[in-house]
Amino acid sequence: MQSRSDSDIYLVRHGETEWSRTGQHTGTTNLALTSRGEWQARTLHGRLDGMRFAHVLSSPLKRARRTCELSGFAQPSIDPDLVEWNYGDYEGRTLQEIHRVNPGWMLFRDGCPGGESVMQLAARVDRVISRLRSLRARVLVFSSGHLLRALTARWLGLPLEIGRTLVLDPAGICVLGYDHDGADSVIRRWNHQPWDDDSQPTGPEATSTKMETS
Repeated sequence: MQSRSDSDIYLVRHGETEWSRTGQHTGTTNLALTSRGEWQARTLHGRLDGMRFAHVLSSPLKRARRTCELSGFAQPSIDPDLVEWNYGDYEGRTLQEIHRVNPGWMLFRDGCPGGESVMQLAARVDRVISRLRSLRARVLVFSSGHLLRALTARWLGLPLEIGRTLVLDPAGICVLGYDHDGADSVIRRWNHQPWDDDSQPTGPEATSTKMETS
């Protein structure tokens, strides 16, 4: 019989980019990691090193692929469904800029004009979840913040809007799994960052960020 941890799903948000640092919505724009983002990804290696994953999946965007590579997984399977939410007309804009033209807008409730609706993203992450469940193995997934928050809400069988309550920082690690002999889908760990204040870098890598946009 499989142990409980043998079917856990590990989710990793990519490291910091210039736009995640400034709070700009980053969907399909293919940004690189900052120097801090690369440091974050290398730090992930120490947390994930030695763990055995039956499958490693990544978004095709280079911020996720580079995080995957620096974490010690150079050859992931690329899944186009793991691309971040398509923000459409709001790509590259901060929440404050969006609210100036659309007061009260909420991503997880309203979706994006010119981009993906909530229903469209829910259908996409549901496809990912179906594939993850069918693997029946420990899987490591690299993607972007809002996509992983949406995926987690749907993993729990909840409306995608619940994702707005699941803050996920750059290079955060989350673990999804099962309880009650597989009857319940659960969160085992959320937004773990494998470093502490004593290990923070100096120089350009030292600028911290807690932005929600990806």
